[in-house]
Amino acid sequence: MSETQKADQRPSTAPPARNRVDRYFRISERESTFGREIRGGFATFFTMAYILVLNPIILGSARDKYGHSLDTGQLVTATALVACVMTIVMGVGGNLPLAIAAGLGLNAVVAFQLAPLMSWSDAMGLVVLEGAIICLLVLTGLREAIMNAIPQQLKQAIGVGIGLFIAFIGFVDAGFVSRIPDAAHTTVPVQLGAVGRLTGWPVLVFCLGVLLTVALLARRVKGAILISIVTMTVVAVVIDTVADIKSWGLTTPKVPDDIVAAPDFALVGHFSLFGGFAEAGVLTAVLLVFTLILSDFFDAMGTIVGISAEAGLLDENGQVPGIGRVLFIDGAAAVAGGVGSASSSTAYIESAAGVGEGARTGFANLVTGGLFGLALFLTPLLTIVPLQAAAPALIAVGFLMMTHVKHIDWDDYEIAVPAFLTIAAMPFTYSITDGIGAGFLAYVLVKAVLGKAKEVNWLLWGVSLLFLVYFAIDPVEQVLGVK
Repeated sequence: MSETQKADQRPSTAPPARNRVDRYFRISERESTFGREIRGGFATFFTMAYILVLNPIILGSARDKYGHSLDTGQLVTATALVACVMTIVMGVGGNLPLAIAAGLGLNAVVAFQLAPLMSWSDAMGLVVLEGAIICLLVLTGLREAIMNAIPQQLKQAIGVGIGLFIAFIGFVDAGFVSRIPDAAHTTVPVQLGAVGRLTGWPVLVFCLGVLLTVALLARRVKGAILISIVTMTVVAVVIDTVADIKSWGLTTPKVPDDIVAAPDFALVGHFSLFGGFAEAGVLTAVLLVFTLILSDFFDAMGTIVGISAEAGLLDENGQVPGIGRVLFIDGAAAVAGGVGSASSSTAYIESAAGVGEGARTGFANLVTGGLFGLALFLTPLLTIVPLQAAAPALIAVGFLMMTHVKHIDWDDYEIAVPAFLTIAAMPFTYSITDGIGAGFLAYVLVKAVLGKAKEVNWLLWGVSLLFLVYFAIDPVEQVLGVK
């Protein structure tokens, strides 16, 4: 049944609101109930609670330019705090069952692109700028212009490339794949395990986790990612108790003495708004902010429209109710993520789980946000998850993002070549920025040589020129005598 058909079958006169809360959230008007909203809020939380584990692991596994890493416990607090606050804000201000938390893919950009070039506070400052620019774009109406500048299939290729990049990170972090030392004098950059084969109990935990996650996804079990993380963490705890293991990596799966503890807000407010420009250079910083905007803005648009359609909330023109306000809140979530040092936050497609349970309004967000607030006090429990138990989730996320490859027309070389370069360059260069740049440059080049340069939006030409300078920065500096 289409969403239009669903809308046509609604009663012409909505039932009267039961109280002020009902009236404000339009619960009865949208044919929902408090019970459905509450169930939906719980469902959404449990399908996206994995971010409380994955975000600290992704950010915590990276080091900034000065060799500093972020504390896992503080990252759990930051992640839960931003998710709690912004999910509630979206519920109250946007009145959509659309939860918000640190974005997967976005946190990879921060951890592996921004941090190595600057300090963590500088990196989070660029995240704040990204969110502020998105808010400005919404207010000025430039959203449509930017959306129309980039071909839809190229946007999908960016998502696929980020998915492969995330999966590669999962394989490396778990020890399933490792870098071959330069002393080996081989042209092969990576290998299976640490010595060309899989060794040790931790890698076994990862392999079992991947198999479990694949099985759960194949059976379309709700909360598959979270179930896998919890199950394999329990297995890791048991193995660590009975086996002699030298190291699990960053996190050792030992049951803490105290499950509940006061949250540590030390990372909140630690950002430098323009420090990244001094550390990485103006051009590089601009491109990094642009990469964050590109990843966040369009992914959020697809998520918001998709969830609203699933809930049957699109109007007769296929528009999301209050889209400007909703997009502004999503941009504000990116700002909040930077301020809280939790990386850029955005709307979550896992909100579909809540919609599936009947949620139709922002009241469900009060439940989801409240549960994230409760998680603030469970940091000791959340920090026992080893990389090997969480990394299968990265493989799963990579698979889910990879599914968008079917929307690319591989018979049309005008888009297929740029799409391929975008997808391939990200994991092969270990850089999301480089992948986007390669795709953009290939796209404008192909269009130009085919005599179709006028079909390319001027915004895309401008960005591609920036990427050209970015890739050629070394010879450009030599010509200008900078070096």
